[in-house]
Amino acid sequence: MDSSDDDMPLAGSRKPNGVTSPLSSVKIPSKVDAALDRQNPTNGDILPGISMANGDVKVEDTPMTGTNGNLTNGALAKRKARESNTRPSYAEAESSDDDQPLIKKRRTTTAVESDSDDTPLLAKAKANGKSVQKPPRASAAQIGESSDSDVPLGKKLAKEKQKIEKAAEKEAKQIRSKEVKKEADKPTKKATPAKKVKKEESSDDDKPLAKRASAVTTKKTKSESSTPAKKPTSKAKAVKKEETVDPEDEEDDDEDVKWWEDPTKGDGTNKWETLEHNGVVFPPPYEPLPKNVKLKYDGIPVNLHPEAEEVATFFGSMLNSTHNVENPTFQKNFFTDFTEYLKKTGGATDKDGNKVDIKEFAKLDFRAIFEHYDAQREAKKALPAAEKKAIKAAKDAAEAPYMYCIWDGKKQKVGNFRVEPPGLFRGRGEHPKTGKVKTRVMPEQITINIGKEATVPVPPEGHKWKAVKHDREGTWLAMWQENINGNYKYVMLAASSDVKGQSDYKKFEKARELKKHIDRIRKDYRKDLKSELMADRQKATAMYLIDQFALRAGNEKGEDEAETVGCCSLKYEHITLRAPCTVIFDFLGKDSIRFHEEFEVDPQVFKNLKIFKKAPKKESDDIFDRLTTTQLNNHLKSYMPGLTAKVFRTYNASFTMSKLLTEMKSEGTIPEKIKDYNDANRKVAILCNHKRTVAASHAGQMEKLGDRLKGVKYQQWRIKQMMLDLDPKLKKKKGAEYFELPDDLDEAWIMEHQAYLVEEQKTKITKKFEKENEKLKEEGQKPMKHSELEERLQAAKDLEKKYKKENKTKKVEAEGKSPSLEKLEENIKKLDQRIANMEIQAEDRENNKEVALGTSKINYIDPRLTVVFSKKFDVPIEKFFSKTLREKFEWAIKSVHENWTF
Repeated sequence: MDSSDDDMPLAGSRKPNGVTSPLSSVKIPSKVDAALDRQNPTNGDILPGISMANGDVKVEDTPMTGTNGNLTNGALAKRKARESNTRPSYAEAESSDDDQPLIKKRRTTTAVESDSDDTPLLAKAKANGKSVQKPPRASAAQIGESSDSDVPLGKKLAKEKQKIEKAAEKEAKQIRSKEVKKEADKPTKKATPAKKVKKEESSDDDKPLAKRASAVTTKKTKSESSTPAKKPTSKAKAVKKEETVDPEDEEDDDEDVKWWEDPTKGDGTNKWETLEHNGVVFPPPYEPLPKNVKLKYDGIPVNLHPEAEEVATFFGSMLNSTHNVENPTFQKNFFTDFTEYLKKTGGATDKDGNKVDIKEFAKLDFRAIFEHYDAQREAKKALPAAEKKAIKAAKDAAEAPYMYCIWDGKKQKVGNFRVEPPGLFRGRGEHPKTGKVKTRVMPEQITINIGKEATVPVPPEGHKWKAVKHDREGTWLAMWQENINGNYKYVMLAASSDVKGQSDYKKFEKARELKKHIDRIRKDYRKDLKSELMADRQKATAMYLIDQFALRAGNEKGEDEAETVGCCSLKYEHITLRAPCTVIFDFLGKDSIRFHEEFEVDPQVFKNLKIFKKAPKKESDDIFDRLTTTQLNNHLKSYMPGLTAKVFRTYNASFTMSKLLTEMKSEGTIPEKIKDYNDANRKVAILCNHKRTVAASHAGQMEKLGDRLKGVKYQQWRIKQMMLDLDPKLKKKKGAEYFELPDDLDEAWIMEHQAYLVEEQKTKITKKFEKENEKLKEEGQKPMKHSELEERLQAAKDLEKKYKKENKTKKVEAEGKSPSLEKLEENIKKLDQRIANMEIQAEDRENNKEVALGTSKINYIDPRLTVVFSKKFDVPIEKFFSKTLREKFEWAIKSVHENWTF
């Protein structure tokens, strides 16, 4: 880059290792922009903002260092392979490698083509003899689009996103125009009332949407957010007054108060005035292994100190979790910690007391430990229902005092009141500390938060709390610091509590408030994408990436050991540029989940990133070296209070869903309507770039669903054969094809399925017999004899004989009392609908494998929009929200009608 005095790099910033990295120039000369335009001309047809690529690249096992983020302690991070462009084949399920541990699964590679000189990923891969494959493309079916259009899917979605952004710009201007009109109308009122109105109503107009009151029980309009705060407050009181007529006690009255009608409540600094609770529940102490159960080293059973033995059981008890225990990083971290415990506790000895020096992980044999714990698990499963019920009742009774707290005189449910038991840290994604020992949390590590007048919970005998606080600004009840990452763990109220509900409500109202400012924000950052000042251009480019691609700002929760990355902390090696306008991101994001996505960007953004990577910058240097997270957040807050990068994700998802809902005409059966909702949810995820890695269990789940579908088809085929048994002439009337075996069923599968049905019937009969016997014992009566069970099992034996006869004669005799063609045809129709529903469910699940619909629905899409869909298209809300979520989003379910808009 040419430079004048103004353009000279500053001294540079110092890295953790003491090396000084170069800073970008203060200003960008116009000739640099012009030169880049000549190098990389565009035709102006690019509509940026969509990632059609789903998932991670596939590469051979390599340390994730140098090219895409360094991992601490030289830990190897194996790169996941996402099978996103292939549909599982049930017929070929047996030959797949799904039952293998992830670390042993096959990996394929293909090179990324690029004509850019800014491709460190490609260069390094080629230099090491490795090839890199860009993520597979999303299919039309996954996004709910038809695949027969002449318009490329990516371009179609990009145009749709552009249309939504224009709608957002128009709506923002309308909101501000209405507010200006209201302000202009105020002075025309009489002098005395004017002061009163100014004090009450005008203050409401000046508040963000999050702080306005919603008149939910009265008729609403699309501009309901302008309803004065005073009206719903009185309405809330009316509701409370009606409830007092009910004979229920006052505590129940309080729980039915609709706090969301008065969202200004609780906005002060102090979150509570009085707080009482009973502390936390500690996990049970370690129970040593029986003397005949030993860890083996090189074939020799060894004796361990209980503390070291407990650590060995952490690993031994989870041998069935191959994803973890066969991960080299997991093994290495566990063994490092385990050997430390051995040193601390005196090591291992054989049966004669001779010292056994444990040096190699590969020589450890945990099978006896696993078999011991597996037998305990199986024994627990096999317990009679009455005994299981009694154990659960005793556990619930012991934990009952901890399940609720008294918050400002009101009973509130506590969320995670149990202290985490010790074990091995799993982590998410490619976490470098996976496998390390999570130590037992002691009372001396726990700080209690409680009211001054309340009785402090008594710690376990012989122990004391670390501290007791009376922090009325905090919503936590207890906290401690865990040993893996040094993070603080908090005991909070349950998701269904008022406090949590208000937090969610404010979060989505904050996103609604962004509607008013989004057009100005986008206009400003697009203008600054061409700014002469490097700092302004970097800030505008970061804003673009956060808004368009849902990138996090970076360092939102502080630096951690996993070296996770956000927008402001992107390094030189985290992005690869491919002309004309494609950017490939590859870094460890939140929770150490690898973010590897490919986007088409605005030509000016592509040019800016090229400038930000200009020499003398190199690997490990910051892309945004003149921008910090603090500076970016301060800039965001200049548009509206409390605006952060996260609000953009919530706003974009909710606003997009809202627009899709206004255009939606969902018809048909309940499963078809649910699929329509999921298609919209999935499209939101694609448009807003919220995706996930395909779950390891996906193929297995699809195979099970496929088998269930085949089972129903087989059942229907048998009924058709029964029709022929009643009237053989039907074959001519309906045609032979109607009675043929479905293509996806064959003789081998039928034999296997019949054996499964016989075994299933035996299991059902046995379980019912045992349950009835348990009931007889409880009532003090004599239990039935085993001969009764044998007699009942005859039905399963008869079924087995029936299948054998059918297979031999190739005929199915009509079943049931007085069978008729009408009854059989009615059953076929019912099964037709059931098959259609299951096929919709299978297609829906397959299309959703790349998209975390649950995360999107719960965290990013305003739950009130789901309620609107439920009411508008008459689908039970239970189909979208579980019981837990219905409690969490009670405020959303009860506060809107079908015409509510985001």
